[in-house]
Amino acid sequence: MRIAIQGEPGSFSHEAAMKLVTDAVIVPFSLSAEVFAALTSGKVDAAVIPIENSLAGPVSEHYDLLLTQDVKVVRETLLRIRHNLIAISGTSAGEIDRVFSHPVALAQCRRFLAEHPRMESYAFYDTAGSVKQLVELRDRHAAAIASEAAAHFYGAHILIADIEDNPENYTRFFLVKRTADAVFDPESNKISLAFSLENRPGSLVAALMEFSSLGTNLTKIESRPVHGKPWEYIFYVDCQIHSSEEGTRAIQALSTHCAMVKELGRYHEARIENETGS
Repeated sequence: MRIAIQGEPGSFSHEAAMKLVTDAVIVPFSLSAEVFAALTSGKVDAAVIPIENSLAGPVSEHYDLLLTQDVKVVRETLLRIRHNLIAISGTSAGEIDRVFSHPVALAQCRRFLAEHPRMESYAFYDTAGSVKQLVELRDRHAAAIASEAAAHFYGAHILIADIEDNPENYTRFFLVKRTADAVFDPESNKISLAFSLENRPGSLVAALMEFSSLGTNLTKIESRPVHGKPWEYIFYVDCQIHSSEEGTRAIQALSTHCAMVKELGRYHEARIENETGS
């Protein structure tokens, strides 16, 4: 299966893709829009995208793309995010005065960077891409923040491991397919929906009450502005369901209150794994 990711080989998205599909052929792209374009055009079979980090929150661009593109989520996984200070072989931490990484990774390592004021941070488009650049330039005064896999992939050296501020750092990733190719497991226990409301008092409360009346447990609710319509919003929800039929009933119940309802996908809920992988 050819799977598109945003970022370079060795990135966390690469790691998540291999976790979801162990024999995947990874097709990297620089931009998320390029990932979705490759998927909808049939250049790849699927895409793996980060949707939410336990510390940094949602990836808003991916919510927008899931809504506007003809795709469905078919699986999810959780990946423990471990950040490392990486440099070319033979470099010591005392030589580093510049650190490159994705802005989210830099934000998750603020404490480490504050404790090393000599190291000035610079945003880069991708964690693994910052390691790739480091190795290509052979700069002994620069370092990257990225995964252990990125260090191995590009032949770099981990100077300091596990530098993230909080060890409870997880990212949810979705496996996404074209709607025509999406096959949902009939035993799926989670559904993701997007909906917009009619502009009248109590409309959000009425919509949420439909979930309550069905006994459907909301695990997440997120709002995003409607492009081109100031102060109008799309709501995204994740729900635990006991059966596929319950998911269908939830969609039908929402439709009576909402101007638009879109099912983003049905899948098995991912769980945090312990250190032994169980």
